[in-house]
Amino acid sequence: MKPTLCFLSVLLILGGAALNAQQSPPAFNGLDMGMGNLARLSHAKTRSISAENPNGEKGNGGMATEGLGANAARDLGQTWKISPAVKIEPKQVYTVAEIEGPGAIQHIWMSPSPAANNRFSILRFYWDGESEPSVEVPVGDFFASGWGRYGQVSSLAVCANPARGFNSYWQMPFRKSARITMENVGAEPLILYYQVDYTLTEVPNAMGYFHAQFRRSNPLPYKTDHVILDGVKGWGQYVGTYMAWGVHNTGWWGEGEIKFFIDGDSKFPTICGTGTEDYFCGSHDFEVGPENARHYQEFTTPYSGLSLVIRPDGLYDSQQRFSLYRWHIMDPVRFEQDLKVTIQDLGWRSGGRYLPLQDDISSTAFWYQTEPHAPFPKFPDKDALEVK
Repeated sequence: MKPTLCFLSVLLILGGAALNAQQSPPAFNGLDMGMGNLARLSHAKTRSISAENPNGEKGNGGMATEGLGANAARDLGQTWKISPAVKIEPKQVYTVAEIEGPGAIQHIWMSPSPAANNRFSILRFYWDGESEPSVEVPVGDFFASGWGRYGQVSSLAVCANPARGFNSYWQMPFRKSARITMENVGAEPLILYYQVDYTLTEVPNAMGYFHAQFRRSNPLPYKTDHVILDGVKGWGQYVGTYMAWGVHNTGWWGEGEIKFFIDGDSKFPTICGTGTEDYFCGSHDFEVGPENARHYQEFTTPYSGLSLVIRPDGLYDSQQRFSLYRWHIMDPVRFEQDLKVTIQDLGWRSGGRYLPLQDDISSTAFWYQTEPHAPFPKFPDKDALEVK
């Protein structure tokens, strides 16, 4: 072959290789799943932890020979639902999952026993060996079901299905390890069914760690704002709010504004809402119906909802209570240094004037940020958590 032709052949081969390299997509790590990439293949490793495979090991599911289902399976033996759930005794902290990374939790399903008080079962998540939790929330509030009664939630981040079928789809990346615990602070044993689905894969540097924090004001001191989140330090983004709101007065209760104080804001916030029902993507008091029969209307959507209204029954259910969620999936509130979130508690009094209320307000804030995170406030004790 002539030298010129040989040189051209080499150029064509190198050019074709470069073109193929440009056309070949990078390896897919299996994160950020959605309908748009569901057909894309990945070498990420799928694993799952449950009472039947407490370590999530490959090929080790259904091996139990002892467990809560052993008596029911006595005629069938191993592999026949021997350990479908665990019993968590009073004051016991049970390790739900312990995972070596890198990877990400992609789905959690939990079903506490129907007799359990959801406020007395405390979830905690720890990332990369940290000693203080990044998530510390009662199980019901974590799954947008803080009043201990069923209200359907059909959202992208959380689903609450009949009966006490709690599901979380928040993506929770970790680089070294993940640990999930459940503490039973109640006086009765807790039966917990659970499954933690995760993938082992590389985690990009730009991914933050998932956080969630619970707070309660009962009652809210007069002329003060309920603090949803404060003391956050670092770089991250706020992604959701769940509130269990118990009303102590008659009349409308949701005139208050939510406020986001971002990166050094002091007296005045960067984001100021127009009213409680507006923040939760409703309007005009969540009321529907003819003038003589107006009523609150529950709704549940991918990003927001009023998933439960507890109405007075003429006896002991004497106060109205509400369960509300708002996920900032398409509109995260980004911060680079610090963040504080508050909400006002306002109704109406005579003369068309606002009335500062003193309601029972519980909130759970959800956000992602870099680690380390600032210490959380002291968690409420059993009596301060209880709802009736």
